[in-house]
Amino acid sequence: MKLLVVGSVAFDAIETPFGKTDKILGGAATYIGITSSILGVKSGIVSVVGGDFPQEHLDMFTDRDINIEGIEIVKEGKTFFWSGRYHNDLNTRDTLATEVNVLENFDPKIPDSMQDAEILLLGNLHPGVQLSVLEKMNNRPKLVILDTMNFWMDCALDILMDMIAKTDVITINDEEARQLSGEYSLVKAAKKIHTMGPDYVIIKKGEHGALLFHDNKVFAIPALPLEDVFDPTGAGDTFAGGFAAYLAKKGKFDFETMKSALIVGSAMASFTVEKFGTERIEEVNESDVFSRLRQFKELTTFDVELQ
Repeated sequence: MKLLVVGSVAFDAIETPFGKTDKILGGAATYIGITSSILGVKSGIVSVVGGDFPQEHLDMFTDRDINIEGIEIVKEGKTFFWSGRYHNDLNTRDTLATEVNVLENFDPKIPDSMQDAEILLLGNLHPGVQLSVLEKMNNRPKLVILDTMNFWMDCALDILMDMIAKTDVITINDEEARQLSGEYSLVKAAKKIHTMGPDYVIIKKGEHGALLFHDNKVFAIPALPLEDVFDPTGAGDTFAGGFAAYLAKKGKFDFETMKSALIVGSAMASFTVEKFGTERIEEVNESDVFSRLRQFKELTTFDVELQ
């Protein structure tokens, strides 16, 4: 199955307790596209960059068989830029700079070659932009996956609710789930979000793993304990990319398949945090993925005897 990814292709400048970077490659669609290519899934990116975006990054996408026909280049504009500083726990951060640049007037253009994509993954953008993508598709994809954040809940809630109503799978973190639902309990929050439209609700809990809800079923996974965590930027996007790409490989969207997809997503995200930006995920191959999935299996498999 083809995976269509709509999201940012950007520059980041990151500072953590372990070091800092100048401008490096970032953006939700970037992490998702790279992750999909590692898993052998045909994907296409719809995004916009400025004339300052290096050709070498575009070449990297095409070398990975990522369709970039949907990446618009505004030669006189500048690429979206975000700079942030993470605290010692790496769970909290301060935004130092956000330069929206060409993303401010982003009007997604779906190339003909990706109009038949069966899975649509909408990265964290204005919900109005996300809705416009659905409207521009000749046919509704078989699965629509939505990523959003509390910023849009604060400033564009009405249109966000319209987008959520058209979504099959929503992925948000625990804080966002509580804000969106008005419920503190994540189980109650997921049930309330279900009533808004999505069949599946994924609640990410950072270093504490993730939860998958469907009807009255719940599946929980841990995050893999890692010796080295340098930079959590892009981990959520890599998670979403691994999740969507696994579903694309299997061509099934039932609860059992989504449980496995959740583990694959978490495994892929565990690579991203080991170095700054996309550096680590760009090194990963299929053998690395299998090895990490074995670690997850060992972490979560046990026998209990009750007497």
